[in-house]
Amino acid sequence: MANFSSRQRHLAAAAVLMVILGLLPLGIGSTTILNILILTLLYAGLSQAWNILGGYCGQVSLGNALYFGIGAYSSTLLLTHLGISPWLGMLVGGSLAAGLALLVGWPLFRLKGHYFVIATIVIAEGALLLFQSWDWVGGTLGIYIPFNGDSWSMLQFQTAKLPFYYVALGYAAILWVVTFLIDGGRLGHYWRAVKDNAEAAQSLGVKIFPSKLQAVAISAFFTGVGGSFYAQFVSYIDPESVMNFQISLLMTLPAVLGGLGTLWGPLVGAAVLIPISELTRSYLGGGGQGIDLIFYGALIMVIALLKPEGIVGIWADFTRRRSLKTQKVAA
Repeated sequence: MANFSSRQRHLAAAAVLMVILGLLPLGIGSTTILNILILTLLYAGLSQAWNILGGYCGQVSLGNALYFGIGAYSSTLLLTHLGISPWLGMLVGGSLAAGLALLVGWPLFRLKGHYFVIATIVIAEGALLLFQSWDWVGGTLGIYIPFNGDSWSMLQFQTAKLPFYYVALGYAAILWVVTFLIDGGRLGHYWRAVKDNAEAAQSLGVKIFPSKLQAVAISAFFTGVGGSFYAQFVSYIDPESVMNFQISLLMTLPAVLGGLGTLWGPLVGAAVLIPISELTRSYLGGGGQGIDLIFYGALIMVIALLKPEGIVGIWADFTRRRSLKTQKVAA
């Protein structure tokens, strides 16, 4: 009963937050701030997608930029060459990313610990080099997405950023709901068991290898969808902008900072890290390159020392102590 009540509270909090976020941009006139909000929601969703694999299943990947880039290139090429709507391109890009993740995961899941992490980096960097030298996808010059007028059907808006904000909000909300369902379902229990002790989980009947493949496919699908949206948002992509290693870090760090394997960790972490990144880039320009990484490192170290479970863990401890104090006073 307590568990059911807890899930109800999560749903209530999510509903209230959705209303607040839905109304938030209506009073904002600054394009810069709106851009930051859009990117924060996008990376909240991307980090939640990474959290499915790294947080719940315990398979820490630093190569998710590969799936982000596949999604971005798939939808962009379908639009520029065939005139196919980016909405369909998102599904195609996500599906291709999931298929590639299964192919990559098949051999990589036989590796453990830091060997798996290093392998994901190597494959993603190899794909980056491939796309840089591949003329059909634009090589290092990239691809510009032609603008044909404001259109919801083609997800193009030249001056108005508000539509992009609500698409990003929907993306982050869908990822939260998917994670909520996983967290309370059979998959969530299987993945947590695999993360905690794979041998013990296997002895209890959990199929380790298929469970990992399910996690990487779901994670890669939604990462690819996010890449497709990002391509439309910026109207230009090249390998460095969608497949760079830093993109993989930006997906990973919010979940680590906010709380691995939690519903709210990626959103909380993204709300802290992404504004820092964008503001240092906006106000310090080239001279501020790398400062956001210094902030990231400092925050991660502080959290690791105070509470390895992240900001969500700190908040849970605070509310628990306050509840106990209230009960003592009432007694």
